[in-house]
Amino acid sequence: MTVDLSVTLSGRTLPNPVMTASGCAANGRELHRFFDVSQLGAFVTKTVMMDPRSGRGTPRMAETASGMLNSIGLQGPGIHAFVEQDLPWLKSVGARVLVSIAGNTAGEFADVAKVLADSDAFDCVVGVEVNISCPNVANRGLVFACDPLSSAKVIALVREQLPRDVPMFAKLTPDVTDIVTIADAAVKAGATGLTMINTLLGMVIDTDRLRPHLGGITGGLSGPSIRPVAVRALWQVTAAMRDGRFQTVPLIGVGGVRSGRDALELIAAGASAVQVGTATFNDPTAPQRVLTELEALAESHGVARLTELVGVAHEKMVIP
Repeated sequence: MTVDLSVTLSGRTLPNPVMTASGCAANGRELHRFFDVSQLGAFVTKTVMMDPRSGRGTPRMAETASGMLNSIGLQGPGIHAFVEQDLPWLKSVGARVLVSIAGNTAGEFADVAKVLADSDAFDCVVGVEVNISCPNVANRGLVFACDPLSSAKVIALVREQLPRDVPMFAKLTPDVTDIVTIADAAVKAGATGLTMINTLLGMVIDTDRLRPHLGGITGGLSGPSIRPVAVRALWQVTAAMRDGRFQTVPLIGVGGVRSGRDALELIAAGASAVQVGTATFNDPTAPQRVLTELEALAESHGVARLTELVGVAHEKMVIP
């Protein structure tokens, strides 16, 4: 039996639900050496801002027992270089692109979105991921997703700059007391979907030097250690939508996905699509492998379409 892996996210149909995660595969060329990135449901770009950024000081990365910390600081060439060089290349290889954007201010988010929407290769963009939650920038105060009003302001301004039919996903941080409140604010402001979760804020001490290991002191924790947090966040937001607490929108699950089984866990919690990030650092073919494993698992569960498994864990709850 062949399982239909296609998914529709806010009106855009993708051939399968597996994507890269922002920041873990640059803007495509590096990963394309290992497999054809057009085979993925979508390629998610490294977060792009208005101006070029050199990022934070070194060291920028630290291994942990079950993942890693990164403190890159959103290094990148800026939106103008991105739309002139990276986006046309992604279009040339047939990739469907989910562009991750960010800004230092709410207005800058909107400016980046406008440049993107006006670009010649914009027709390969299947959505925009609004990174309101990146915790590894120099000023912790820039994490818009820690506050409902700040989140809503960014989303509303970006929505104004994008064509109405272009999906917009707000990327949420788990570093909040109530992620449902933030999700609700983002959706009401115009987000047509949500990406959950971004990295968790963490820190490593070098016990030889007895000093912080990262040049930026703190960094974003990713990898297998955060998957249970991603599952919890997806579960809570899905439950809230099913209870009618706010409008139902598609969710993209991300956090510690190394295998098809990991991906299926996020899907069962409520994700319609999944992103593979940290796993690509030691296995560049991880997104492709996850897709193959996920298809086999879906087939073993006897479903004709993968979408039958989205949020299925909520339906299988046993109430004592």
